[in-house]
Formats: sequence, C-alpha cells, structure tokens
Amino acid sequence: MENPEQPKAFPVSWDQFHRDARALAWRLSGQGEWQAIVCITRGGLVPAAIVARELGIRMIETVCIASYHDYENQGSLQVIKPVDPKVVGLDGGQGAGVLVIDDLVDTGKTARVVREMLPKAHFATIYAKPMGRPMVDTFVTEVSQDTWIYFPWDMGWQFQPPLAKTTAG
Repeated sequence: MENPEQPKAFPVSWDQFHRDARALAWRLSGQGEWQAIVCITRGGLVPAAIVARELGIRMIETVCIASYHDYENQGSLQVIKPVDPKVVGLDGGQGAGVLVIDDLVDTGKTARVVREMLPKAHFATIYAKPMGRPMVDTFVTEVSQDTWIYFPWDMGWQFQPPLAKTTAG
C-alpha cells in the first residue's frame, strides 16, 4: 500500500523528454505565428531549445523566477530577471505573438506571475498538474498533483528502489 505522504515518482529519461518536447512543438505548430519564445528558467531552457528548433523560432528570451528552493518544497517566488520590454512589446504588446515555455506547471504560481507580465502570450508546458492546469494553454501530459517529476538533468545513474517496499520472493 502506498504512503499517502510520499509523492509518486515519475522519472523522465532524456529520450522521453525529447520525445515529449517534440510532441509539444507538434501541438503548437498550427496554433500561431510565434515571434519569440520566452522560457522560464531553469526548467524551460531545454524544452524551449527543442521547440525553437522544431518551429524555426530564433528569438529566445528568458524570464528568471526562483520557486523551488530545496527541490522538495515550493517556496516564495522571486523574479530574478523580468522579460525584456522589447519582447513584451512584440505584435502589439502584452506578449501577443510570444510563446512561453516551461517544463512543468505545478501549482500555477510561477505561471500566474509570467501571465501578469505577458497576458496575451500562449503558455505551453510539457507536463501539467491539476492545480496549475488552468494557467496553461497547451501541454503534453497531465500528472497527478502528488507526483514528483524527476527530470533527466536532475538525475544520475543509480539504483531505483521498487514501488513496493517488499517484494514476494
């Protein structure tokens, strides 16, 4: 039986993440003429690079927001670097024509801050959790709120214990 306090582990390999990022690009390919990508650092850097390549977007900007301070608990948000005003002003302003990319929307707090900066932007993530899902326009996979996604850049090669604490021998 699962421990209700223990989050579900969802490890993602580099191959799987690349496939999911390309799937996101495929979903976005017919939805607009994107003038720029704004990736939310740091998690949005890798999917933004893949989406930019697939969609032929050359203008890539970052917005730097710190929220996961200890890799377990989401702390208060801190905007380290806002979006360049030139990008905000594209295509009539307020982020119109801008594609915002992140790896994951969890509670939606980070997405809400970026939406305030770019209210007309299209927000896309690889993964979405139910609390943050309303903040995202396009995503690839929804996971439960109690799932912890282990991204490939956060992992090394090591033993992974089985889901069940004991196995029948």
